[in-house]
Amino acid sequence: QLQLVESGGGLVQPGGSLRLSCAASGFTMDYYAIGWFRQAPGKEREGISCISSGGGNINYADSVKGRFTISRDNAKNTVYLQMNNLKTEDTAVYYCAAGRLNLLLLSRLWHQRDKYDFWGQGTQVTVSS
Repeated sequence: QLQLVESGGGLVQPGGSLRLSCAASGFTMDYYAIGWFRQAPGKEREGISCISSGGGNINYADSVKGRFTISRDNAKNTVYLQMNNLKTEDTAVYYCAAGRLNLLLLSRLWHQRDKYDFWGQGTQVTVSS
């Protein structure tokens, strides 16, 4: 079994917070960069954050910078996305993905979907008053 599973989504009011988790089964995350993507209705799937295998290289999309924080705990085989000050436009299905990205190119390529090998099934985040 080779699997990524997202959890932690739900309904939250604007300005609220959620923490998403991405847990790996069947493989270790130690050697993989982990990206978070989201897809809103009628929109393309977009990269919002990525963390390198060792956790030392982190990237955010401008739309979430300063509000979202990505982190990882390789001992728990889990990556987290803390989402604060949520906005209505954050409503989307959120996916995590694992890829063996070249660290030297990570800052330039992390948002490209075809660079990731494994994808979770997504968790719904709805921000509404």
